[in-house]
Amino acid sequence: MQKGKLVIQMNIAAIIPARYASTRFPGKPLININGKSMVHNVYTQASKVFDTVYVATDDERIAKEIESFGGKYVMTSKKHKSGTDRCAEAIIKIEEIEGKEFDVVVNIQGDEPFIKTEQLEDIKKCFKKKRTEIATLVKPINNKEDIFNPNKPKVVISTNNEAIYFSRSPIPYLRGHKESTWITKHLYYKHIGLYGYKKDVLLEITKLAQTPLEIAESLEQLRWIENGYKIKVAFTEHESISIDTPKDLERIKEVGLL
Repeated sequence: MQKGKLVIQMNIAAIIPARYASTRFPGKPLININGKSMVHNVYTQASKVFDTVYVATDDERIAKEIESFGGKYVMTSKKHKSGTDRCAEAIIKIEEIEGKEFDVVVNIQGDEPFIKTEQLEDIKKCFKKKRTEIATLVKPINNKEDIFNPNKPKVVISTNNEAIYFSRSPIPYLRGHKESTWITKHLYYKHIGLYGYKKDVLLEITKLAQTPLEIAESLEQLRWIENGYKIKVAFTEHESISIDTPKDLERIKEVGLL
């Protein structure tokens, strides 16, 4: 098949990494969000888009919750440092359970109960192009605070919509302009932490050693770029609403989402 041609058939596995022992919010996959556990909410959204959905967990309490609503799960190691690593272990087990191989793995964060099906569809569409190795989402920044917030990684993008670099710093730097005006002088993008990977690529990138840029910024996707992998970018207008701490939960209640 020639480069850039549409892939007719893809087997996609959506995996939701969910660990119990979060440093900032232990047990957060089980907190109640509008009458259902957080992980149940994520699972419900993922199931609207993908035929094969699994939770990858390291804790029996989460496993029991998945069983309670009829979901699928696999048990994974407690030693994983990232959701990407957990997905790599999980997909091997899922292929054994399902009795087939998958072409693409979509990594859906287990702490985003308000994820939109449109965002999942956007990631899925990226893999209609055979050349796509890894895909993620970005959102235009519409307030100047996000440009300078190190907890909101920024992305610069090539003309063919591939990520050139991710940074916690404002990129690009606008020389000759006051920082207060940057939001009006340039279109900045922030990263939305939803990933898709060709399965073979996922298994490759999780074997790579950490790289200097990854260590400097504490962003694992820089390891992939430093090793020559291409990250396809899709655009979304939907905000990422993750629950990392109890304070995040309180904020969400304040804005009326709960």
